[in-house]
Amino acid sequence: MSARDSKTRAAGPTRRALLGAMAAGGAAAAAGVARAAGDPAITEIQPWMQQLGEGVDARPYGMPSPFEAHVKRRNVEWLTADPVSSVNFTPLHELDGIITPNGLCFERHHAGIAEVDPAQHRLMINGLVDRELVFTMEDLKRFPRHNKVYFLECAANSGMEWRGAQLNGCQFTHGMIHNVMYTGVMLRDVLASAGVRPTGKWILPEGADASGMTRSIPIEKALDDCMIAFKMNGEALRPEQGYPVRLVVPGWEGNMWVKWLRRIEVGDQPWHHREETSKYTDLLADGQARRFTWAMDAKSVITNPSPQAPLTHGPGPTVLTGVAWSGRGTIPRVDVTLDGGKNWHMARMDGPSLEKSMHRFYFEFDWDGTPLLLQSRAHDSTGYVQPTKNQLRAVRGENSIYHNNGIQTWHVDERGEAENVEIG
Repeated sequence: MSARDSKTRAAGPTRRALLGAMAAGGAAAAAGVARAAGDPAITEIQPWMQQLGEGVDARPYGMPSPFEAHVKRRNVEWLTADPVSSVNFTPLHELDGIITPNGLCFERHHAGIAEVDPAQHRLMINGLVDRELVFTMEDLKRFPRHNKVYFLECAANSGMEWRGAQLNGCQFTHGMIHNVMYTGVMLRDVLASAGVRPTGKWILPEGADASGMTRSIPIEKALDDCMIAFKMNGEALRPEQGYPVRLVVPGWEGNMWVKWLRRIEVGDQPWHHREETSKYTDLLADGQARRFTWAMDAKSVITNPSPQAPLTHGPGPTVLTGVAWSGRGTIPRVDVTLDGGKNWHMARMDGPSLEKSMHRFYFEFDWDGTPLLLQSRAHDSTGYVQPTKNQLRAVRGENSIYHNNGIQTWHVDERGEAENVEIG
């Protein structure tokens, strides 16, 4: 039985759902629910109705249903030379709402996952400060705590799409992003305890993994909204997300969110290390590179339907959905088009609207079975509107792999199958 077969069986209507649908009358019939009449899933007694299930001690740390085993992070093997320094992708097409489950948050490592003993972990503050300090994990947790929902997006998200449609699925085109609630302490409080000198204009956070990841961050950002986080979605950070402690840099590119945070140096100028010069800068057509392009611009993608989530129900009532985000604020509006941009419709925003967080949008329509060219276009709270890919290329050329926030197009054929395409 395939994963899709499993998913279809698991999604069969319950008796309560059937009764509710019957009460709804014609609208339910139009949606196809009336087909359940005579369905063996209703008329036959199922195995799980005839036996006792496992007790409360069988699953002390809960896991998803086996019928959801196909919902997982996935790698693109040819993308990097070795999976130790590589990336996998969040299955955006399998999710709803705005919160990413911890086990599905994409991973990006430069030297694999560091397994850090929290009892032996320390965070040092040094450089242009009045007092160089070393904190244990217990010390950090004695500062005032805060809870914030933020998206984390790799600067290379959608990077393979700069020169044309490449990867067939929103998991792979847009899946280097996740959105969780972080619990931690404000970086400004920790720096204040050390006393940043007036000449301290930059910080250099450093990770404890074998790559020794470092990035230069201006002191204004460090003192504004950066956090030192030790929990995500209520539980301890997962090892692949920097356990026991990571930096949170809201709205800015992902590799500045240094994992396994062990040291923060305060200096008077940026360090220009490898990950902010030869990497994570935007090479323009004339050979010059944009630098310090930290903020992630407004972006959106339709997650359903999409190549990994085709329309399987045929013509009739159809729910289109997707996510949008901006590193500069909120997303008050998303437009969608079914015909490649000839006509745009305002999508329905649903759920919390938080600064530098994912937003969920929906557009319900009657599909007549003819091919579709689906696109979404995000507007952020600064008035910025998500550009087309051609508008981006006209300014930046095709050399870069970073900061591609161009509009994505899916072609849906008469069968409901979707494919990654580009239109002029």
